[in-house]
Amino acid sequence: MTVPTTVTAPARASAGNDVLLEVRDLRTYFHVLDGTVKAVDGVSFSVRRGQTIGLVGESGCGKSVTALTIMRLLDIPPAEIASGEIIFEGRDLLTLSEDEMRHVRGNDIAMIFQEPMTSLNPVYTVGDQIAEAVMLHQRLSKKEAWNKAIESLRAVGINNPERRVKQYPHELSGGMRQRVMIAMALSCDPKLLIADEPTTALDVTIQAQILELIKDVQDRTGTALMLITHDLGVVAETVHDVLVMYAGRIVETGTVEDVLLAPKHPYTEGLLRSIPSRGMKGQRLNVIKGTVPNPFNMPKGCNFAPRCPYAFAPCAEYDPRIEEANPPDVACWLYTPAPGSPIPPRIRPRRPVEVGA
Repeated sequence: MTVPTTVTAPARASAGNDVLLEVRDLRTYFHVLDGTVKAVDGVSFSVRRGQTIGLVGESGCGKSVTALTIMRLLDIPPAEIASGEIIFEGRDLLTLSEDEMRHVRGNDIAMIFQEPMTSLNPVYTVGDQIAEAVMLHQRLSKKEAWNKAIESLRAVGINNPERRVKQYPHELSGGMRQRVMIAMALSCDPKLLIADEPTTALDVTIQAQILELIKDVQDRTGTALMLITHDLGVVAETVHDVLVMYAGRIVETGTVEDVLLAPKHPYTEGLLRSIPSRGMKGQRLNVIKGTVPNPFNMPKGCNFAPRCPYAFAPCAEYDPRIEEANPPDVACWLYTPAPGSPIPPRIRPRRPVEVGA
């Protein structure tokens, strides 16, 4: 997909809606033989009821680890939730017992994983797997849960669900398995749905169908959605607000219109310029120079400074944090005076970015 020159975001949840999920200064580290990887390093954001947010960034930036930390699905050790709070409806999920968290997981917060073939159990029918979750969380009888599984498959557009519930994952196509994963995630009417690259490995036609299905279900149920992806085209068509993540940190936030049409952070700008566009036949793609920093040896100052075309003296010395920024939606010294630095910030006017240019 490509990012359109105009962005039409879905209807936004009203400002009066209360906060459903609030993540505060979350830090998730992995302790391995070579050292410590700060996979999530001081991430903060919130999700309102009915809102759709997009968490974007290149592979390895910490998007999936953020989601798995919220769901508390990481192996500890080697993982460690070093600090932070995950407040869901007034409760800190990090303080719950495993039994209490098991009630939240799947019931109040559900997740669609990247690869449905590895997420579904190959030795059970899809109906058994959906019904098991329903019996666990909604206290229904086996027959009632089986009927709920059939209705869930029908709700996600699977034809002849009475027959499909009796099939095994390997008997279904990739797009059908992803629909089953969505049906399973929504079977208990969760308040928050986390979708981690839900269209990965699907062809373009099926991708569009899956995204349309998720949007339709969200409109009908009022479920909040946290969409994790590296596809900015998907973001442009699906979300209300965007969080841009780089090297374990959120570097820019804003509405989908602001972030995609007039980005502030140089990394966001680089992502948009690297997308192919019409009329580029015979031309080389624009790229972000350099590579993602070594997680065992992060640079001093701004993590993006070694790759940034706008870097100047404070970038190599001071670490910009989005919660300290002014304006408070971009972690970059181009907009915020660096502490103790005599060099003023180089304010760049917000200007439309021509995708692929």
